[in-house]
Amino acid sequence: MNRTYFVYLLASGRNDTLYVGVTNDLVRRVGEHREGTAEGFTRKYHVHHLIWFAAHEDIEQAILREKQIKRWKREWKVALFRDTNPRWEDLYPGLLTGWG
Repeated sequence: MNRTYFVYLLASGRNDTLYVGVTNDLVRRVGEHREGTAEGFTRKYHVHHLIWFAAHEDIEQAILREKQIKRWKREWKVALFRDTNPRWEDLYPGLLTGWG
């Protein structure tokens, strides 16, 4: 059975706090961040706008990518989505309607 794993970036607002995560269910996990049921950093700092994500077929590769991005300078993280989401728009509603 093939699964898809996602590395994702959340922001608390445009040009604000960033968070990097990994999950096998992007809609559920971002929903948890948005609802505040995911304890920790994202709840404390209100980081719940999905601004970028990438799909991976291998969980180990997804985790490695997440760890790599976490070590990056902020400007490198922003470069991931600068061309595809320059306004830092929240992509989560699009996931719910099917264009994500």
